[in-house]
Amino acid sequence: MSKLVAISGPAAVGKTTICDRLIKEFGPRLKRLVTATTRAPRTSETDGVDYFFLSKKEFHKKLSDDSFLEHENIHGNMYGILKESILDAQTEDIDLLFNIDVNGASSLRNFCSENSLLKGQLITIFLKPSSLEQLALRMQERASENAEQMRVRLKNAEEEIRREGEFDYIIESKDKESDYRKVKDLYEELINS
Repeated sequence: MSKLVAISGPAAVGKTTICDRLIKEFGPRLKRLVTATTRAPRTSETDGVDYFFLSKKEFHKKLSDDSFLEHENIHGNMYGILKESILDAQTEDIDLLFNIDVNGASSLRNFCSENSLLKGQLITIFLKPSSLEQLALRMQERASENAEQMRVRLKNAEEEIRREGEFDYIIESKDKESDYRKVKDLYEELINS
């Protein structure tokens, strides 16, 4: 049976870096779930690999077709998990990795608890920054947000951190290597249980 691993935390905490390393080490057994978004792609991102980049019109069409397991408005952009993506992975018998926001993790947790095929197959991990100042420095280093976007993301981070107790595991971010080792150990424990 496929295992589901959801990694969440504020923007710039290192979720994508950890997810990329897990996929590199454990693929093809572990596959990153590709979610849909109306956000414009960053220069290094590829449609269908990093996200399914949809126009607002396309996204709303899929909403009206009930194609999403969950969807959220984050930082002014729409994000969603397409139901068919999860179901396709279940038929392939691979583990799924979710790089997901706090609200999305909550929706996923509820869905899995109500679905007999997925019940007990999900673990949720929250990556917690050591401070908001550290988070702001990481955002500045990656230079993908303007000042207003950074302000919004830091404000959102405060609320996200308050919800850390909703997760199965909380990892306080120290450095990339330490954070990765902790998440890797949790995944290995899951697949060996």
